[in-house]
Amino acid sequence: MSDLVIVESPAKAKTIKKYLGSGYEVVASMGHVRDLPKARLSVDIKNNFAPKYEIIKDKEKLVDDLKSLAEKSDNIYLATDPDREGEAISWHLAYILGLPDDYSNRVEFNEITKNGVTNGMNNPRSINIDLVNAQQARRILDRLVGYKLSPFISQKIRRGLSAGRVQSVAVRIIVDREEEIRKFKPEEYWSIDAKFIPKGSRKSFAATLYADENGKIKITNQEQADKIEADLADAEYMITKVKHGTRKKSPAPPFITSTLQQEASRKLGFQSRRTMKVAQELYEGIDIQGMGATGLITYMRTDSLRVSNVAVQEVTQYIGSTFGFEYLPPKPRFFKSRSNAQDGHEAIRPSMPSLAPDNIKNSLTSDQYKLYKLIWNRFTASRMADCIQKTTQADIEANGYKFKASGYRVDFDGFTTLYVESKDEAEEKSTQLPPLEKNMPVKCRELKKNQHFTQPPARYTEASLIKALEEYGIGRPSTYAATITTITSREYVKREAKTLIPTELGEVTTNLMKERFPKIVNVKFTAQMEENLDKVENGNEEWVELLDDFYGDFDKTLKKAKADMEGVKLRLKEDETDIVCEKCGRKMVVKVGRYGKFIACPGYPDCKNIKKYVEKTGVTCPKCGGDVIIKRTKNKRIFYGCSNYPVCDFVSWNEPPHERCPQFGEVLFKKKGKKPVLFCTKDGCGYTKKSDLEDK
Repeated sequence: MSDLVIVESPAKAKTIKKYLGSGYEVVASMGHVRDLPKARLSVDIKNNFAPKYEIIKDKEKLVDDLKSLAEKSDNIYLATDPDREGEAISWHLAYILGLPDDYSNRVEFNEITKNGVTNGMNNPRSINIDLVNAQQARRILDRLVGYKLSPFISQKIRRGLSAGRVQSVAVRIIVDREEEIRKFKPEEYWSIDAKFIPKGSRKSFAATLYADENGKIKITNQEQADKIEADLADAEYMITKVKHGTRKKSPAPPFITSTLQQEASRKLGFQSRRTMKVAQELYEGIDIQGMGATGLITYMRTDSLRVSNVAVQEVTQYIGSTFGFEYLPPKPRFFKSRSNAQDGHEAIRPSMPSLAPDNIKNSLTSDQYKLYKLIWNRFTASRMADCIQKTTQADIEANGYKFKASGYRVDFDGFTTLYVESKDEAEEKSTQLPPLEKNMPVKCRELKKNQHFTQPPARYTEASLIKALEEYGIGRPSTYAATITTITSREYVKREAKTLIPTELGEVTTNLMKERFPKIVNVKFTAQMEENLDKVENGNEEWVELLDDFYGDFDKTLKKAKADMEGVKLRLKEDETDIVCEKCGRKMVVKVGRYGKFIACPGYPDCKNIKKYVEKTGVTCPKCGGDVIIKRTKNKRIFYGCSNYPVCDFVSWNEPPHERCPQFGEVLFKKKGKKPVLFCTKDGCGYTKKSDLEDK
């Protein structure tokens, strides 16, 4: 007889088995084993929203195997992930296996190391029903919105559409930003920049006009800029003020889920889904040469900046011995979590701070190495000393006009020797001014006036959208990646380079939701719902009451929308085509059926003409000049082929951007990989160039 430990994934099971030894059987549930079936609502609204759970299709044999193992075991431990979802999986497993409600068999592993596993196994507890109820409430809320609202949206806009509680708000945020950009009216302004050379020096430095004798100046047109330029012709310049200072730059805190996704997007070009997939692998355990299966990071779904004392001691020792004790701060740093943080787990950090990325590089995939290095660098840098910079500011005056020059040099690099956080906005570049003194004359080597226009707000990237969702309180750490994946895969939003742009479908759907279901797409309402779910988790609110409060108003709104819009159908321009129906002469439209998109005559049922839907790339075939179109394998993998198939057999896995070879004019294709490149298809050419386009 042995003890049974149930986790979620085989990789996690393998790592934990290594630490527990022969007295334990460690198996994986492969995620959820019981859920609301997809074919129907599966919520009894009239009976306190009672969910009707069933064993997930194709998991019946797995459940039977788990029951068989449970019957043969002395003790059963449920070691699913330490969050709401993991708690719910354990609760479902306990129900299936017939375990008592007060059975202390729930264990948590914040990190899958020897200490982490031992501590978890030594401190079993009963299942936290408040956590389970918070997960159930979210699941049922999303099911009610999705299954009640999606048919309405599909009927009014396009078949097959779906509406989601969090995804609809995310799309609205992107749509609202697009409307801001369209309404934006640029304003003209000018800058006047100069380059000066101090007396007796050969090194020039840059300065910008910022004031005149009346104070700060704003140059709004060329006439004003020309006058200033004329006033400064042959002027004599003098340094009137020099200010030296010291500033400290402190490191960023260790990662939480949202900041990890943002920084992986900026520094590594990872989409949030890719980031979380790799982070899960690092947490669950990887075979490290000489160490075996090892969990490399702490749990990656967290909103807390808390770090254990043991980890602080380990990283402090590592920094002192590797970089020198001058790279340690005078006292250990403390980072304060956000006021609404759940603080259930530590910040994301390496489970063994002394295990440097380069020491295990050969045991990791490229993605695993990059992400582990990012997490390790960020955590280690967060415990290091400040960067000390010596700053200089100087004012230069001539004929009543004032220029300002700023510069700094690094006096002590501190944490920046290892890591500097990326920003969405432009970062200040290090510039060092030559020795300057008050009343020193300088010569103007160049005076240049530049026209500018104010810029509209930037479109969202994955990083900035996640930041916005977090600031608004929309969703939680575990939902960001899934939300972005959903809104792009369902074509409410499209990617263009690194930006997220709403499609016409996204805008029409959002406008309909804003008009008919304002609460569902209201940022504050959705954020309040998240707070209410947190209250359920903390035992301060009943989950059935939460659902009842929401559903009463939602149901009335839905019924009114159906009555008001009876017989109304919204048309999308993007659904129109230039293809003329050869049977009746109408322009055919794109429709969505059970098996995907197809082209149909809008005259149905009088005209039932349909055609296969073809996605054109806008690129001509390098073999025959036909259209290169997007195709998909049975597994939905994208490839590219000629529309004249089978007459033309051109096919490629590589994406054809709208670029041609400068040597022969042939179509360039993008080869995917760590460093994507565009290459020419013509035999003997060999032309390549670096690609800035993201992989699809």
